[in-house]
Parts: sequence; structure tokens; C-alpha cells
Amino acid sequence: MGTRETAITNKIRLALAETSRLFRNHVGMVRDENGRVHTFGLVKGSSDLIGWTEVTVTPEMVGRSVAIFTACEVKSPRGRASEEQRNFIDRVNAQGGIAFLARSADEARSCINDALEGLNDD
Repeated sequence: MGTRETAITNKIRLALAETSRLFRNHVGMVRDENGRVHTFGLVKGSSDLIGWTEVTVTPEMVGRSVAIFTACEVKSPRGRASEEQRNFIDRVNAQGGIAFLARSADEARSCINDALEGLNDD
């Protein structure tokens, strides 16, 4: 991830701090001095920011708060998501989580707001 995406990532984390708790998810591998491969991160294709968004459920569920899995793939203005990244986002959304690609803090905030409004429409 280049410095431009790192700056965008930090701005997104700050912008979503009221609604979501997101952690940086570094994905990759490294070979140690003995030649052993060590992988890190969630899974190949998983988003740059991983965490949850707190939602207060309907009165029928006694007003209990729940955490909805949330993933944000961060890209620079011209950056493109890999097939693995698009598949991860699609799978999270299909399973009831919130996942999206964002190129700015404003876009990320809009994606979270749209997802939360969508929950109220169901």
C-alpha cells in the first residue's frame, strides 16, 4: 500500500470512528532466516480495514446492540480492486455484513450510512 492509500486509510478510520471500529489488516507473507514462510492477515483478498459497525436492533429484539462485520477496501483515486478483493467484498455483503471499496473518507462515510439505512428498510 502506497503512502497515498495509507493517508486515505487513516482518514477513513477517523471519519468512521463514531459508527465503526476498524483495524488495519495487513495481508502478505514473509520468509524467515530459516526459509520458512509465515503468512499474516485475515485471508488473501481481505479488505484493508476490518472490524465492526455497532447497530441497535429493533424493539422486537429488545433494543440490543449488535456488531456487524465491516470491511473497507481502500484505494487511491485510480486504484483498482483485485478479483480476490471484489470477491471478499461480495461475500461479506451476501452474508449480511457491510463491505465496500472507498477512495476517500467521504465515500466511506456514505457507504456506511447507505448500509445502515438499508438495514432500516428491511
